Amino acid sequence: MDAERIKEVFEPFGRVEVKRMFGGAGIYSDGLCFAMAIDGDIFLKVDDDNRDAFRTAGSRPFVYDMKGKPQEMNYWRLVDAALDDGAELKRWASSGFAAAKRAAAKKPVRKSPTKVKARKGK
Repeated sequence: MDAERIKEVFEPFGRVEVKRMFGGAGIYSDGLCFAMAIDGDIFLKVDDDNRDAFRTAGSRPFVYDMKGKPQEMNYWRLVDAALDDGAELKRWASSGFAAAKRAAAKKPVRKSPTKVKARKGK
């Protein structure tokens, strides 16, 4: 799925930015990566607050292979109904964006190194 098609899909949600990412694309809004497009599928960010809704809707997680072991990411496949219904797309994308915002809020704020001023001798 190319960047223009991804932007069309997310039009009901709002403006998104698409950046190439490890064989696919990261989908951003307000500087937060809240979705990915990999191998023609779209995956949205999940956390403990929205994972059950994705599971109940029949979604599945994005899984990749790392050193022969499957690794599950906190991104779950966009439900098919959302591709045909703008209101559904907006609802699911908003849920993924909210999870991305919660994840960003949990990250510690990096402090910039303090500058030490040299003291002049007397």
